[in-house]
This record gives sequence, C-alpha cells and structure tokens, in this order.
Amino acid sequence: MEVKLLLDEFSGLNFLLLFTKMLFIFNFLFSPLSTPALICIVTFGTAIFMWLINRPQSVLPPVDLNNQSVEIEEGARKSPRQESNDLICYYFSDAKTAYEIFQRGLAVSDNGPCLGYRKPNEPYRWLSYKQVSDRAEYLGSCLLHKGHKPSPDQFIGIFAQNRPEWIISELACYTYSMVAVPLYDTLGAEAIIYIVNKADITTVICDTLQKASILIENVEKGLTPDLKMIIIMDPFDDDLKQRGEKSGIEILSLFDAENLGKENFRKPVPPRPEDLSIICFTSGTTGDPKGAMITHQNIVSNTAAFLKFMEGSFQPTPEDITISYLPLAHMFERIVQAVVYSCGAKVGFFQGDIRLLPDDMKALKPTVFPTVPRLLNRVYDKVQNEARTPLKKFLLNLAVAIKFSEVKRGVIRRDSIWDKLIFGKIQASLGGKVRFLITGAAPISSPVLTFFRAAMGCSVYEAYGQTECTAGCTLTSPGDWTSGHVGVPLPCNYVKLEDVADMNYFSVNNEGEICVKGVNVFKGYLKDPEKTEEALDKDGWLHTGDIGCWLPNGTLKIIDRKKNIFKLAQGEYIAPEKIENIYTRSRPVSQIFVHGESLRSSLVGVVVPDPDVLPSFAAKLGVEGSLEELCQNQVVKEAILEDLQKIGKESGLKSFEQVKSIFLHPEPFSIENGLLTPTMKAKRGELSKYFQTQINSLYENIQE
Repeated sequence: MEVKLLLDEFSGLNFLLLFTKMLFIFNFLFSPLSTPALICIVTFGTAIFMWLINRPQSVLPPVDLNNQSVEIEEGARKSPRQESNDLICYYFSDAKTAYEIFQRGLAVSDNGPCLGYRKPNEPYRWLSYKQVSDRAEYLGSCLLHKGHKPSPDQFIGIFAQNRPEWIISELACYTYSMVAVPLYDTLGAEAIIYIVNKADITTVICDTLQKASILIENVEKGLTPDLKMIIIMDPFDDDLKQRGEKSGIEILSLFDAENLGKENFRKPVPPRPEDLSIICFTSGTTGDPKGAMITHQNIVSNTAAFLKFMEGSFQPTPEDITISYLPLAHMFERIVQAVVYSCGAKVGFFQGDIRLLPDDMKALKPTVFPTVPRLLNRVYDKVQNEARTPLKKFLLNLAVAIKFSEVKRGVIRRDSIWDKLIFGKIQASLGGKVRFLITGAAPISSPVLTFFRAAMGCSVYEAYGQTECTAGCTLTSPGDWTSGHVGVPLPCNYVKLEDVADMNYFSVNNEGEICVKGVNVFKGYLKDPEKTEEALDKDGWLHTGDIGCWLPNGTLKIIDRKKNIFKLAQGEYIAPEKIENIYTRSRPVSQIFVHGESLRSSLVGVVVPDPDVLPSFAAKLGVEGSLEELCQNQVVKEAILEDLQKIGKESGLKSFEQVKSIFLHPEPFSIENGLLTPTMKAKRGELSKYFQTQINSLYENIQE
C-alpha cells in the first residue's frame, strides 16, 4: 500500500512535493553536505528510481529459442506452435475461403474503412468494407450477365497496378466462384499474349487505356483471338470503344459495368475451400511464365498459419493499416492483405509511383509494413552515407549497438534517447507508427536486418517461401532476433531437406534441397503436367530448388541454389547466386551478375557500382569524374575487383568461385530494362545476351 502511494506521488505536480520531502530527509541524514550537493544526490536518486519503475519490460519468446522446430517422420520438421502433427487449415471457423475472409472483415470491423487511396498532396480517402463488397457483387453480376459462368474453371484477367479497383475485381471473381488471373505490369508483351491464351481468358479488367490499347492491338494482330471484352477502370473516349468494336471486342468502363450488374443483380455463388482462387503466373528467370494454381484453402491455410504462429506477439485489429505497394500479382502481397482483411483492418494504396512511397507512408502512417530487401537496402545505404564524419558514424554505430542489445532482451520500443536523437527520422520516413515489419522475396543481409531491428522500434521478421507454397513456408520466431536464417516451418506445412549428391549436400548432414509439404502447397501448373511433375513429387513434396541447412537451434538457413548451377571446364559446379550474395557485401557494389561457361575455367562479372559510394571510393584512389567516367577507369575497376576477391576469400569462396575480371556498368539492372523479373531476381539469360560483347572481351583478356 505504501509503495502504491509513493508511486502515485510521481504523477503531475505531486512530484515536486515528493522531491521536497526527499530533500528534507537527505538534509537531515547528510547535514554536513552543501545544498547543491544534496540536490544532485536527490536528483540522481530520483532519476534512478523513476527509471526502475518505468523501464521497458522484456517480452519473453513464446517458444524455446534453442529448440525452434520439431522433428517428425521422414526427417521433416514442423512448427513448435502445432499442438499435434495435424496441419492448420483455417484460423477462423467463419473464414475458410478468400471470399469468407473478406466477409469476416466486414463483420468484425463493423463496416469500417477498408481500402484507402489518395491523390498528390491530399489525405487518404476510404471505401468501407460494405462499399467494396457491394461493388464486387455488382461487377460480378455484370460478368455473369455477359455470359460468364459462376465456376472455378472461369478465368478473368486483371491487368492493373495496385489500387482499390484491383481488390474489387478480385473479390468480384471470388463472390461468384470465378478465378482471378493477374497480368503483371512488367511481364512484357509476349508474356501477356502467352497468359491470355494459356488461361483461355475472354475478359480482362485493366486500369489504363494504354493497357487496353495493348490488349486491343494483340487482338487486331490475331495474337489473342479469344479475348472478347475489356473493362477499363480509368475514363476513356469513344474512339477506343469504336476501335474495339472493329476487332469484335466490347469495351466497358468499370463504372458502367457495375451499374449494369446492379440492374441485373445475381445472388452470390461463393466458392468451396478446394476451388481454385487465383492463377499466379510466376515470372521465371528463363522461358515462358508458369501458371501456379492456388486454391482458396491454400490462401486460407497460409493466412491461418501466420496468425497461429504470431499468437501472443502480434494480432491485427481493425485499427491496423498496411500500405499496398508490392505487386498484387504476387502471393506475398496477397497473403498480407488476406491477414489484414480477416481481422477487419485497412489497406491504403500508394499513388502508383515508388518514388512517392515515403510521402504516402507519412500520409497513411501504416502499422503493418510488408517490404523487400531491395527497399530496406536503399534506406540503409542512405543512412550510412549520411553518417560521413567519424563522430556521426560512431554515434550511429553506438545507437544501433545499444538499441539492439535491448532488442535481444525482448525490449521493443521507440521512445529511448537514441530514438529521439538518431532513429526518429528513419521511423518518421515510414510513417512513425509501424509496429510490425516483415521482409521476404529475397535474402537480406545480417547488417541490414540488425540495423532495422534496432532502428524501427518494432518487431521485424524475415519470411521465406515461393509462389508454389502460396507465399510463406517459414518465418522467424517472435523473440528470436538472430540473423542469417529464415526461421522455422509455419503450422500449415512441414519442411524437409533432400539429398543433392551432385552438389555434395546430404540430409544426414542436415543439408539438402528444401522441400515443402502442406495445405499451402499449390495444385500444380496450369496445363503443364511436365513442369508440375518437376516441382511436385509423387508424395506431394514441393521441391523448391533452394539448398538449406538446419542450424542447431532448429532454424533453417538458405545456403545455396540448386537451379542456375553450371559446370566450368574443369568440372567444378558453380552456384552464381551464392557468389553474388557474398559479393554484394562490397560497399562500392550495388548489383553484380556472375557469369561462367562450360568451356571456360573461370568466372567473370558485370558490376553496377553504387552511385552514392563510388565517388568517395574513387577519391581515395586519387580518381575523380562522372559515374560513367569512373566506370571506365582501370584503377577503379582493379580496386573493386580486389575488394570483391578479398570479401570472397573471407567468406570461404574457393579460388574457382572467384571472378577473375569484371566490367563496370553505370546503369542498374531493372524491371524496366528487362534484366530483372518483377520479383527483382536476375534474368540470367537476358543478362548474358545483353552483356555478351563485354563478357567476350573479359574472357579474351584472361590468361586461362
């Protein structure tokens, strides 16, 4: 009771009274001391007492971090959050399909705000859950009125950037048991034609008249003869409509389509869990895209596994907001949104320009932030480059060390002195309210992951998976803030490692190809039994093509890649992606492409230097000039090659795994120039063709 009364006195003006009382007591006990000395003693003592009663409390991890996965039969492992060997199929009994997930969100949010959008320099405007649901029903009714069937073998194309109408179009499909087929913005003309024909798509819903014009042109050339209707989200003029009519294509505005559906309303025909929901065409680094067939149960189980895995650590509420800027055509973003909708939370869309994302983040203030290493690397590099002076660098490193030491104790906060002095600006650039950050789609380096776990003042997780297992199959455990691994199996799947004898990886050594089996594993590739058999074995295990190893604490570490391996002339196997991941640790290197050939005994590389780092790197060598001039400078090239080989040696690369010569290229590999896939993976075949002249020149100058 006395302690409670004492604590109460610390509130408001009572603190002054308590301070006076303590000063009187100390004066009585330490009368020989001067008044200033007494004030210092009392102030210091009071500060210590205040810190003790207000210090941040640690959050204990929900699992034993020394035993994070459980071994079962066949050498497979499961999540420790599974009470039995049964895999989770759903989390909420009233949400067993993607359609029911959204309807649950409508109910638990009490028809709260659902989809947000904005125009430049304006605040976000919101559509409610009911508005979205109604519009989806109207659009779906229009599709039925136009002759489509309420059936999981009816495919509807969606060719648009992230925006509310994308979700309305998708939900229209789900409301009437139809299947959405996303067409990527960046897939390219040939892939669009391929997908429309492969999936027998007769109707495409697109956002802009430019995309509509591309679709019409394909029909005019006889490349997609079955396409009969295009519904356009943006306004357009009559000329486009008349052009479509000449080619036998009906052109409708989304507004008119919804009105037509409202006039010819049809009662929803909801899907079953086992029905197809979406055909997600993987961009692929070579060849035609493959259409991964994803069911409603795949989506729901992956969503449920995340919610189960995060119990006690993170549970979205209707107050939460996520920002949508990662492509909706990919399953990572789809699962993030499914989690959000299932809990009645909100989704705000970026304006469509990634350069304006910081402005959108500040306006939206999201609490849930899904991201990819490429974006985090940019933020990290910017912060590191701004800390130019030794004092700034020292303070930044000290702040990271102190904050991360708190994180390791389970203390997650953004109100420390270091947040105010150092990290507040970074947090504000992402809206200032992020409480859950998840990164996936590609590996992230340990320094970057550690930095964000210290700087963000929120939980930061890393996920691993692929389209074929819907999105995620492993996730880092709450409370485990070590890096260099991708966590443990989710409760919707098992994970095992299978021997890859050619690469000397064996499961008895806890190494091998990562294989996944579970409720989230896809049904196969659309009309491609051969590719399906390559991915799914007879026992239902998905072969990912990634090489992993189990660490002693039960977490999974990605160590290599089975695909994209090749032999050098001397018979040595090379996994270029492993080498590239090591070389990107070099400060002046932004991107690198490692190339080798079976008739050559050595490797060469194409390096895209970091434009923010290269000038200072070159200046230390006594070289100045533009980015293009520095890329052509032999001294700079040799210094970067030396740094690469030094890092490679320190990381354990064998001599034949080291590049022997490099070409410096000033322009980044990008989606736009066709050298990266939409998921930011290198298109190795395209890169080889693009740099063939430079590669030949590099080999000519190597003494092999």
